[in-house]
Amino acid sequence: MFESRYSKILTIILVIVIVAIVVLLGFLAFDYIKKYNSTKQASDFVEEFEGEISTGDNSEQENVIENTTLDEGLQQPTSNTSTGTSRKKKYKGFTVAGTIKIPSINLQYPILEEVSTTSLDTAVVVLHPNGDNLNQPGNTVIIGHNYRNGAFFSNLKKLSKGAKIYITDFRGVSLTYEMYHKFETSSTDTTFYDRDTNGIAEITLSTCTDASNDQRTIIFAKQI
Repeated sequence: MFESRYSKILTIILVIVIVAIVVLLGFLAFDYIKKYNSTKQASDFVEEFEGEISTGDNSEQENVIENTTLDEGLQQPTSNTSTGTSRKKKYKGFTVAGTIKIPSINLQYPILEEVSTTSLDTAVVVLHPNGDNLNQPGNTVIIGHNYRNGAFFSNLKKLSKGAKIYITDFRGVSLTYEMYHKFETSSTDTTFYDRDTNGIAEITLSTCTDASNDQRTIIFAKQI
């Protein structure tokens, strides 16, 4: 009788373990599929966005933009009577300021203008823009989540000095930035937001650390 009861207990434990493994595998599969779909949609949007920008195919643009060269190849529209917002595309209901690519970590995302819980669950977001647009002289802060599945800014920690970051804004201006500094700081530290960039365009990328939501991994990169 004791052996029979012991066998039943072992059977119950085995069933529980099997169910737990199946649930875990199901969760991992769901998480992978969710990440794949999200990154695929983002990548497709980025390619379409940059393709339309490069060919000038933008149905919302009402007037021809005349460009003038600024510091180190930076271009800015100088003649346009339509509003900037009318030319901006939408991604899942959010206005897109531009796109970001980091080839070394296989990252491609639209950069959204609105800072909200929903927008941060959708893509990466401009938190502290310098001027009205991306790719302006000065510092622009872009934030994104750090998820365990590797989505959004989860792999920023893998970047090292010299990594190239490509930003294209809604005007069609594309700049290459090079990472030159990485550090960790508290979530309340904003002292570096308004840093002096000597008149060149810089970006700051920010995400949570793996260890804590109260700590941030910070990346500095400058236009090259």
